[in-house]
Amino acid sequence: MWNSRALTKIQSVALVAIIVVAAVGGGTGYVMWRAGLPPPEDIRIGICADLDMPSGIQILRGITLAIEQINAAGGLLGRNLTVVAEDDDSASAPYDISIATNALNRIITIDKADYIISLGTFGLPYQDICSQHKKIHFSLFYPLENFTQRVLDNYDKYKYSFRGEYLANGTIMNLAHVQALAALSNITGFNRIGYLMYDSSTIRGQTVPYFESELPKLGFEIVYRTLFPPATTDFTSYFAQAEAAKTQILFVIQTAIPRCSAVVNEWYNRQSPMLLCGDLSGAVDWDFWNITSGNTEFLLTKNTGLTMNYPITSKTAAAKDAFLAKFGVPMQNMAASAYDVVKFLLADAITRAGTTDTDAVIRTLETIDVDTILSNDFRFTSNHDIYVGESGMTNLAETTMLYIVVQWQNGVQVPILPDSLREAAGATLEYPPWLGPWSP
Repeated sequence: MWNSRALTKIQSVALVAIIVVAAVGGGTGYVMWRAGLPPPEDIRIGICADLDMPSGIQILRGITLAIEQINAAGGLLGRNLTVVAEDDDSASAPYDISIATNALNRIITIDKADYIISLGTFGLPYQDICSQHKKIHFSLFYPLENFTQRVLDNYDKYKYSFRGEYLANGTIMNLAHVQALAALSNITGFNRIGYLMYDSSTIRGQTVPYFESELPKLGFEIVYRTLFPPATTDFTSYFAQAEAAKTQILFVIQTAIPRCSAVVNEWYNRQSPMLLCGDLSGAVDWDFWNITSGNTEFLLTKNTGLTMNYPITSKTAAAKDAFLAKFGVPMQNMAASAYDVVKFLLADAITRAGTTDTDAVIRTLETIDVDTILSNDFRFTSNHDIYVGESGMTNLAETTMLYIVVQWQNGVQVPILPDSLREAAGATLEYPPWLGPWSP
């Protein structure tokens, strides 16, 4: 059953099998590899991801929990769900596309997956393969617009592709950034803004032009502009320049924990007279407070809300508690998105369709409107992208793509934006104790 490419990865597959057993922890009856195929009537949910990397393990765990809960409630249309998995090395250098596409082809042709969930590293090639085999495909992380633009341009060919819940496309994300800054300005009265972002083709080609175009329309004066090499760990000169420009809000886009720590520590230790906010993905980690020895206090950052002590939707708390009880670790973004796709999106679509017929399920997915653990009223646009409200920050949070701004306060993250979530949580924005534009 294994081709020559797969035979070179026997050790990796064995390792993945061990990880699957450990990850499922009591639900191994729902995990299937090539040996011992489940009964034909089971609905197979296929995972194509790097299963020995954190992202793949998160996806597997999220789907496993969703499947266990669905099966315990009687399955879908009287049929149990089963997860099938292939390791595609998509998060491991050298990011060999041949390994990835071979894995996807195996999961479709050998493992007989009915639905595909992938991380999205190889978004367009995976889209082509799933379209060729007429398999509904959810990509959890592929922020470029061409993925869903293809659905508009050639619906009959690409109607099988849907963007997963973890990220919307880059244009929508930039819109959310700007609307969040506008909402923050409404709270603080600050309008002198600077941006400090890692240099990439997407940042340079999409984010910066959007900021330069839209922020002035909202009354902002952009006083500081800098892109830095992605591996930068010393931000001394950048903060000095931003302070010299009398920046009131510094918006930062940074990724990994070590570099996020460097940004936050520089800001806090120098008692920089400006609010620090942005898309600091490392700073939403549950342990970031300890990693920075408390220097993350007063930091504002984008968050899906999973690390807050306040529930995002009515579905959030129960799922987080179940995940922690089963796996002994908190639920993270990838796990939540994968869980939502199976537990809410696919389950709703298949149930309403009354069949697993592909075209029928596509039609019901196109009309979906459900609450998930990450979003209220989840919907898709006509091009199978994530629907986002059009009239401001509140709609962004109260429709589908949940863009929350949290602030670290006393070691926990509290919601600051949208206003409705802050008010419901009884939270308030706090300013640093040192001198700044917030000072009397």
